[in-house]
Amino acid sequence: MSKASFRDYALSGEITKALDHLGYRQPTVVQSKVIPESLKKRDVVVKSQTGSGKTAAFGIPLCELTEWEENKPQALILTPTRELAAQVKEDLTNIGRYKRIKAAAVYGKSSFERQKTELSQKCHIVVGTPGRVLDHMKKGTFPLEKLKCLVIDEADEMLNMGFIDQVGAIIRHLPEERMTMLFSATFPEDVENLSLQYMKAPLKIEIKASGMTTADIEHQLIIVNENDTFLLLVDMLIVENPDSCILFCRTQEHVNELHRRLAGLGYPCAKIHGGMPQEERFAVMNRFRRGDFRYLIATDVAARGIDIEDVTHVINYELPLDKESYVHRTGRTGRAGRRGKAITFSSPREKRMIAEIEDYIGFSIPVIQAPSKEEIARAKEAFLKKINTKPELKKDKSEPLNKEIMRLYFNGGKKKKLRAVDFVGTIAKIDGVSAEDIGIITIQEQGSFVEILNGKGPLVLDAMKKTTVKGKLLKVHKARK
Repeated sequence: MSKASFRDYALSGEITKALDHLGYRQPTVVQSKVIPESLKKRDVVVKSQTGSGKTAAFGIPLCELTEWEENKPQALILTPTRELAAQVKEDLTNIGRYKRIKAAAVYGKSSFERQKTELSQKCHIVVGTPGRVLDHMKKGTFPLEKLKCLVIDEADEMLNMGFIDQVGAIIRHLPEERMTMLFSATFPEDVENLSLQYMKAPLKIEIKASGMTTADIEHQLIIVNENDTFLLLVDMLIVENPDSCILFCRTQEHVNELHRRLAGLGYPCAKIHGGMPQEERFAVMNRFRRGDFRYLIATDVAARGIDIEDVTHVINYELPLDKESYVHRTGRTGRAGRRGKAITFSSPREKRMIAEIEDYIGFSIPVIQAPSKEEIARAKEAFLKKINTKPELKKDKSEPLNKEIMRLYFNGGKKKKLRAVDFVGTIAKIDGVSAEDIGIITIQEQGSFVEILNGKGPLVLDAMKKTTVKGKLLKVHKARK
């Protein structure tokens, strides 16, 4: 049974305040088991389904244990995809907001030099993909001497994507005296070997689910001839009328083709796959998270890194290439205690793959019939009404947190020999302001960004227009988003 409140743990006021603003009310089962052990700095191996609240399970204790005064990275989190790295960084920044925890995300197809600069400044936690993290380690741009915690997130997916050797190489660079936390939805032999080789008597925590998948997902299977798949999809979307749906294809080409056909019918949709520029992928995910469109067409690259609580439906337009991917795809729905539906299309010649998936997840997927003409006719009016209504954009869960925060830009940075401590010392002397009202500080070559918390932004902005920092009067204004 989960504990009633995060206040039952030995967490600082800064962390509990952020959790309150983020809407974290009651710990999930995985959080209630992991957080107390992690706060004792114990190694843990956690087998838990995607969508169970794992990021906060390791993020809350990491932010609690991090010492703000230390400038060099104290924790490293490895993730299999760039989307997941960016998302985990954002979650940790929000959890550690009032403690001024600075997190950096490092991954490929993004400027190495910019990441190098970020790692050379005050940085508490690094989140990254194995290849780019290893690059920084080999080039000496990732200081490791203060690192005291490693988190391996989605370890089974690291294995599937061929990263397991890189993970081992990274671990061999790290200080031996550290806490290690390993999270995995499944537990293949190579993942177990990783835990045996690099962890010290880890506590094994397994969060029971219905077979390999959460009980909050209703699974359905429809057998369809390949030539009829698109027509079936159109009929199913009318009958199901999802609020938010991810459609999975095997290849980039098939994603592009399905996107072209659905967009041609006027469906509010977008696509995401590994062939798209990283910034475009991030932009699509942000729009989907806000509810800007209803249908996201994706390859398996998106099965990890999509943490959106209210995806109502997942449709496997094509079967995945391996049984593990079925679990990861369908795990995009039925998250955070909500109900979800996973519908899979399969051709008559794919019986063997369906049998492998069913054997793996531990139950038979109920076979249903394609919707009848009468069902489609009955559902069409409601479908057309919804698809022609502009969706109401969802609020970001960090909005209550950010409402009290103003980010200020000062036209002075490293070149003027300014440090974070100079801004803290100056701003904390303003009447009505204390060090607790100062958030994350980012010092760049020519300028600096300072977050002001607790609604004190206007007061600090006005005062700093006539107050010097280290003897220099800097231009200051509210930073653009």
